[in-house]
Amino acid sequence: MEGSTAEQPLFALRGAMKRFGAVQALRGLDFEVREGEVLALVGDNGAGKSTLVKAIAGIYQPDEGDYYWKGQKVSITGPQDATALGIATVYQDLALCDNLDVVSNLFLGSERFSGGPQHLLRVLDETAMEHESHQLLDQLAVSIPSVRTEVGTLSGGQRQQVAVARSLLGNPKMVMLDEPTAALGVAQTAQVLQLIKRLKERGLSVIVISHNMADVFEVADRIFVMRLGGENGIYDAKDTDRDEVIAAITGSKIKDAA
Repeated sequence: MEGSTAEQPLFALRGAMKRFGAVQALRGLDFEVREGEVLALVGDNGAGKSTLVKAIAGIYQPDEGDYYWKGQKVSITGPQDATALGIATVYQDLALCDNLDVVSNLFLGSERFSGGPQHLLRVLDETAMEHESHQLLDQLAVSIPSVRTEVGTLSGGQRQQVAVARSLLGNPKMVMLDEPTAALGVAQTAQVLQLIKRLKERGLSVIVISHNMADVFEVADRIFVMRLGGENGIYDAKDTDRDEVIAAITGSKIKDAA
């Protein structure tokens, strides 16, 4: 184990309960993420993964449960609270505008404006945004034809990388990626997995929600298995294998008291 990071996680949600009518989506769940780790969140459809992610992102509020950030109890009542803490989320639909170029997508909603008299006229500082885009994409080793390329013309892997890069503009400490390699080819998947590794190298904590066990074992330090709204196993990736994790996912192996 990594010592002190195991004692005080970057983020924790304790005793999370969430009900939708008769459906108990989260059942007293304890979940934590350590600083600088890649944590894979896995489970069958209906296990509660999406509910957990939306609770962390502030879209849902748990009926019960407490949030902790660096050991301090905090409140997340909406997405703005999660963002302010340093939590960024990239959803599976990516929320990119295909008719806009990479720069415009990166800064959508966070545009930079020129100073001086032009600031009053809300004139965009295209030069500054383009320069910052080049810096960020170079740091992440993202390969695209040009920052002025329309996003709709990019490959699936490149689009995913642009969406992840956009999430980093607010300097988050933790990034959640929802099925980042879904529907991608082999080469595009490799690009995204390398990007996840670079996020870790930058010291970020990364939560990867995935059904792809090969991808999970490629990048994850730990694997958190959800089943029926609860936790059914937490594994160090280097000390487990695909069969053990799948057994926990399907319920053929139920978590014991140990």
